[in-house]
Amino acid sequence: MRAPEARRLIAPAKVNLGLRVAAKRGDGYHEIDTVFLALDLHDDVQVTRTDGPGIDGEVQNDPPGAHGAVPGMHDGNLAYRAAEAWLRATGHDAGVRIVLRKRIPVAAGLGGGSSDAGAVLRALAEILPGEAKATDVAREVGSDVPFFAAGLPAARGRGRGERLAEMALTPRDLVLVHPGVRVSAADAYAALSSFGPPTDAEGLRWAWNAGEVPRWRNDLQAAVARLQPGVRDVLRALLEVELQAPLLSGSGATCFALARDGAHARDAAAVIEEAHPGWWCAPARGPVEAAALVPRPVNIEEDGTPPSP
Repeated sequence: MRAPEARRLIAPAKVNLGLRVAAKRGDGYHEIDTVFLALDLHDDVQVTRTDGPGIDGEVQNDPPGAHGAVPGMHDGNLAYRAAEAWLRATGHDAGVRIVLRKRIPVAAGLGGGSSDAGAVLRALAEILPGEAKATDVAREVGSDVPFFAAGLPAARGRGRGERLAEMALTPRDLVLVHPGVRVSAADAYAALSSFGPPTDAEGLRWAWNAGEVPRWRNDLQAAVARLQPGVRDVLRALLEVELQAPLLSGSGATCFALARDGAHARDAAAVIEEAHPGWWCAPARGPVEAAALVPRPVNIEEDGTPPSP
């Protein structure tokens, strides 16, 4: 019997540094132009090749009971579907075990499920290699998954988000706030009433790296704020603690804003959390270092079971 192989890696949250939505395409998706930023807030993912067949695993909340209803390891979970897609694309008949430790809130505009899926694809590309590329397989799993499958700290995304161009951004501190409401991407796009100007990615890159406040816009923000007035409350709360350029991330409902430094981010998050105990709030920093995104081999115990992440 062949010894199991395993990889452990992080699945980072993301924010969208601006989101331009253009007209709907023939395939029913809108053309977008955005800048993805991977954050140091992350889930932990462990992927093991087993003698199978089949896909199994478990999902653990950290802390327990947090982050809403997290799908178990079945076809309702993007990580499971990513493994299915990889096995189908490469023709492997091996089994796969996936263990997720969740820290990223679910359905919050932070890409947690897509990031888990991208991490699974990056791990399987090493454990069960084939002619398929992780970024190509990612396209059939979800629109944000190619960014995470590419393992990039930051990138401009066009098309459905799958046409990626890496961007060199220096780390900056943010505060993330989620008001505890859910917004489906379908509802957000259906409520869209206007399109913004093209994304100035070069201007954004320059302002970000210079420590200035970029001029950004999320075309979905006004629509989401109409659907969920709590989003407007979050945007105001971010300004009240002297954070800059508050913006909705993706289709929300998480919003973020720029802090002066790490201490300001931690203090501002603490003030917001105390004033609004029903909200989820966290300081974050991005982009995450590229080295942190590299899958790491896992030592297998004598019974063939890798330790949990």
